[in-house]
Amino acid sequence: MTSLPDTLTQAAALLANGEISPVELVQAFLERIQQIDPRLNSFITLAPELALQQAHQAEMEMRAGKSRGPLHGIPIALKDLFETAGVRTTAGSSFFVAFTPQADAAALEKLRAAGAVLLGKLNMHEIALGVTNENPHFGVTCNPWDLRCIPGGSSGGSG
Repeated sequence: MTSLPDTLTQAAALLANGEISPVELVQAFLERIQQIDPRLNSFITLAPELALQQAHQAEMEMRAGKSRGPLHGIPIALKDLFETAGVRTTAGSSFFVAFTPQADAAALEKLRAAGAVLLGKLNMHEIALGVTNENPHFGVTCNPWDLRCIPGGSSGGSG
């Protein structure tokens, strides 16, 4: 794959047409994250093993003709406020640095049922109580268009 799709719609079309597999798409996103996230600090927790496992599952389902819809095989990342079974959820706070939920938030349950692939958890303003995303525990998230600026908050990693 030479470049990542620009939109979710483009990614879904590539997957639906078999031009790319979910595994290839996830690998491309993980490579891109590895290249640029050291400068942006968007992720608190990256879950590459989980993402690849879910991508392989999506690929097997697609090959068997089972489609879950337009999000099937699409890589996503969530604000670290959403509880994710088996993946730590810090809410951007050192108080929750070792918290690993046993169940998913309702929103993630729906995304997983639709076949979305979780890449990891995104940086945020501590406990979602602020607008700068200048997190004292996990660092400042930078705006990808101008590293001297912030993307805002409390969902700065998403920005």
